[in-house]
This record gives sequence, C-alpha cells and structure tokens, in this order.
Amino acid sequence: MKKLGHLLAAGLLFLSPMALAQDLTDHGAGARDWLNAFRDGQGRIGLVISGRLTDAAAAHAGDMARRGFFSHTGSDGSSIGDRVRAQGYGFCFVAENIAKGQGSLEQVLADWANSTGHRRNMLAPEAREFGLVRGPGNLWVMVLGRPGC
Repeated sequence: MKKLGHLLAAGLLFLSPMALAQDLTDHGAGARDWLNAFRDGQGRIGLVISGRLTDAAAAHAGDMARRGFFSHTGSDGSSIGDRVRAQGYGFCFVAENIAKGQGSLEQVLADWANSTGHRRNMLAPEAREFGLVRGPGNLWVMVLGRPGC
C-alpha cells in the first residue's frame, strides 16, 4: 500500500483501502479562514469543516485519480448527492467544486472565486459546512453542504 501522504484531518477520515492507496491531502483547515473571509465579504455566514463532506471529497478525488477522469459524475454514475449520502450525510443543500492542475491551495481558491458557478457554490447562503481535498495530479474537490433541515 502506498503512503497516505500528508492527511491533515479536522476529524477522522474513514477512507476505503483503495482511497488509502492514493496521495490525498485534506486542505479544509488551510482553506477555512480564506473561505470564511471571502463569504463574510459578501454578507454570508462562516462555514465549519465537516468530516463527512471531507470523506466525500476524498472519495471522489481518489476515484477520479484511480480511473483517470475529471467530472462531477463518479465512475459509478454517482452524483454529489449520492456520494455525500454514502458518507452518512443527510442534507438539504449540497454543492461541489472540482478543479485540476492548480499547484497550491491559494491558486485553486482564487480560480474558483473567479469562476461564476464555482463562486456561486462558495457563496451559497444555504451552505453551513465544507470539506476540501487535493488528490494525485492536483485534482481538487470541495464539497459544501447543509445537514438536515
């Protein structure tokens, strides 16, 4: 099994053995202050890191890396809603940003902030929680959600 890399989890990540074979990095803690300042500047409340949303992001980043694709649809046909439910996250709002190639957290956040759809997700007033992971090949996945409702 390959080394996990630098998995800096806000909480415990429950990854499958196949996901553990990938080099995944949790960037939630590093992104939280930037993301919350960005949201605050637009009159939005801050977000907290969710272990379950982080797990969903990690699973999708690992899937894309293992199978060599880039899409919001999983290799098994899953949607973001399917993937967060698989992590035990019941939601009334969920959104996903993906990116490929950015070499740093600062770059991917800036690129998403300058893209209409990604920006809309990051500023969604419904969002309360998020998870952000970088996978092999600089595959980035951010999942934003609101539990329950």
